[in-house]
Amino acid sequence: MTAGEEVICRPPRTRPLWVFIGLGAAGGVLAAGRLVYSGEFVDWWVGGGLLAALVGVAFLHAVTLEVRADAYGVHTGSRLRRRRDVPWHDIADLRVHIQYGRHGEEYFRVGMLGRDGRTRRLPLPLSVSREDRPDFDATLEALRTLHRRHGAPESDHLAVISKRTSGRGVAVPLILCVLLLAGAGLAAWFVPVTGATKEAWTSAVPCAAGTPSAESRECLTTEDAVIARTEVGGAKQPSRLYFANGRPLDRITLSREGAQGFRTGDRVRLTWWRGQVRVVAGNHHVWREHFTSAGSVAVIAATLALAAGWPAARLLVHRRGRRLADDEVLPSVLPFLGVLGTTALWLLPLCYLHPLGPPTSTGFLVWAAAGTLATSGLFVLAWRATRIRTPHEAASGAAPREPAAGDVFLAARFLESTDYNPNHFGTHIVLGDNPPAVVPHPGPGRFAARPIPVRRLTLQGVRRLRGGDGEAVPRGWHVAELDDAGEPVRLAAAPTDLIRIVQALDAARASQETTLTEA
Repeated sequence: MTAGEEVICRPPRTRPLWVFIGLGAAGGVLAAGRLVYSGEFVDWWVGGGLLAALVGVAFLHAVTLEVRADAYGVHTGSRLRRRRDVPWHDIADLRVHIQYGRHGEEYFRVGMLGRDGRTRRLPLPLSVSREDRPDFDATLEALRTLHRRHGAPESDHLAVISKRTSGRGVAVPLILCVLLLAGAGLAAWFVPVTGATKEAWTSAVPCAAGTPSAESRECLTTEDAVIARTEVGGAKQPSRLYFANGRPLDRITLSREGAQGFRTGDRVRLTWWRGQVRVVAGNHHVWREHFTSAGSVAVIAATLALAAGWPAARLLVHRRGRRLADDEVLPSVLPFLGVLGTTALWLLPLCYLHPLGPPTSTGFLVWAAAGTLATSGLFVLAWRATRIRTPHEAASGAAPREPAAGDVFLAARFLESTDYNPNHFGTHIVLGDNPPAVVPHPGPGRFAARPIPVRRLTLQGVRRLRGGDGEAVPRGWHVAELDDAGEPVRLAAAPTDLIRIVQALDAARASQETTLTEA
């Protein structure tokens, strides 16, 4: 809400919050009463009550939260936290941050860009639905008015920061990349250990008579036993075999399929290796412990390393766009994901078949060399596909085209709802012998076409895509800013298509003006 020279923001829906505050207070009373009654700190009731009390304190902080802006600056705080004041002269700009929920929900928050380059997000105002958006926009405009009146904004443009823009932080992909690479390194460290263990098991032989106990761990020893009972666990629970009289041991844990093959009273022979039972052999069923191969662990290590390529690609694209404005959209990382997928096709089989070293056979050397060349070539193509193209570079690189005979449908859309684009229905613009028009289909035919009033449109400039242009516009498109009889209109399309459309609009406008002049 606004009041003259002051803007006050409080939580819009407090009734549900007070319910949780009451539950937290009840939990605190329960914990205190239980503690006095039993005198024990380690108690489920005490722990649950304290947890509910902590949740209640958190909701109490949320319900008493307040953001106030006046002629002096922005003030945030609550009854549980000391107020923090930020004067207007320390704020370089106000911007909108879009956060995303688990199911694609969009949450709009206001951020303050400081003179030192750091951004601090305000807890209020907050838009969590379309019904909240008008109040959010009105409050944001009131904050910007106060900033213009009492501060010194660096720009009149409202920057919108989303997950596709260069101003999005890189902490999450950086941490994810480091964790995946650490997991890949740990798995790679286990490759020789796993390979040596399986090779030792494969080459193990029965112990000879008189083998010392210190050496008997590396050879196979056998003992007879009788199964007292079986315990078959669920899908994610362990299964066990229990032996009569606890001899030679009380029980062993094995797979669910292995336990299902044995019955109570079965006489079995146990094979020991390195102090553990590795084989249980009965008259009708045999269970053997599974030893993971070095190739499987090598595949896990390579998979984790390739998975780390996704956040690494995000970091690379973000690094290449470091000179862009914070609200400009970065190129997609999908070309690099294609490189990673292609690399997995030849690298994972190679790691599985040769986990402990490079292949020595000619066939596998050719396979590795061909895969490396393919990955290198695709990486070069991905690097070129994700380059930052400015409108000036797109215009200088576009070759002039002769007007094509017949209608040509180009994917483009006006981002505002107008009389020739009602309810954003247009997905393509058709060019040809007839005047340019907006259509909701890629052709053929001009069904449902709405002619574009080219005489009303004046080109103001062409720019790259920004966060405020919406998530539905492809990343690689550019935006032409037009003036439609005093109203700003945005037209988005691929760079070369946008140049062609703008040239067609200019030609159509010149043709209409010439016709009117001659008349």
